[in-house]
Amino acid sequence: MLQLNKVHHIAIICSDYAVSKKFYTEILGLQIIREVYRKERDSYKLDLALGDQYAIELFSFPQPPPRVSRPEATGLRHLAFEVDHLESAIGWLTEKQVDTEPIRTDEHTAKRFTFLADPDDLPIELYEK
Repeated sequence: MLQLNKVHHIAIICSDYAVSKKFYTEILGLQIIREVYRKERDSYKLDLALGDQYAIELFSFPQPPPRVSRPEATGLRHLAFEVDHLESAIGWLTEKQVDTEPIRTDEHTAKRFTFLADPDDLPIELYEK
């Protein structure tokens, strides 16, 4: 049987590297591990960490195709982050002019959550601990 230990990372392709880099580092607070420009692909690759865990590879490519729909397209549905206090997180995002959806409650876990979108409209969920 195949034994998977954990999710290693999530790869995201963005349409505007500078805007997405700012969003993921300055607004969501992920830490830069390394940033590489790959000349042969005219592409940046930014490795990001959440705490001490490698979490996201942010890629730029010339003219990537847009996402088909939100969030019901085949493929990644959304990216979810756990937060301690949902209202505090929403307050921070509001100060940074990032809109969030109304708070909802998961009918199976009774945990509260909300959604926002990254600069390319990738759905991001904040799920309260």
